[in-house]
Amino acid sequence: MRNQDYVAAVTAKAGGRALRLGGVALPNRRLVLRWLRRQALRLADGHGRYLPPAAPWLGARDVRPVAFHGSDAPEALRAWAGDHGSQDHAMSALESGRPALLTVVDPFVGLRVTLGAWPVDLCGWAAEASAHHAVPPRTEGE
Repeated sequence: MRNQDYVAAVTAKAGGRALRLGGVALPNRRLVLRWLRRQALRLADGHGRYLPPAAPWLGARDVRPVAFHGSDAPEALRAWAGDHGSQDHAMSALESGRPALLTVVDPFVGLRVTLGAWPVDLCGWAAEASAHHAVPPRTEGE
């Protein structure tokens, strides 16, 4: 059985426009959930104050900050990051091949921030892609 890789992304949507705030690919679901928790806390802690510049963590960059207008969305992000039941549920979803998603809404401006992770089979994808493209013949020097 081949190990899955995992992809995580944080997106914001407002006024019909979507913006990718950041993302990462990591080799296991624990690391991808740790990254998402860190980003949830970083976004929540940035509410109403200046965020420090993005710092590398396991080779992954932090997401760009978001300005929330109410306190419900940052509190929901903090609650999700600190709730072991929510983390177990996300871990189970990833383990079974389903995505793990959290969306918080800032109703004052219609801002929706979604944190998501899902399994991907990068090795299988690469093998399938190479199967559809013929390998050029090898030529020996004359």
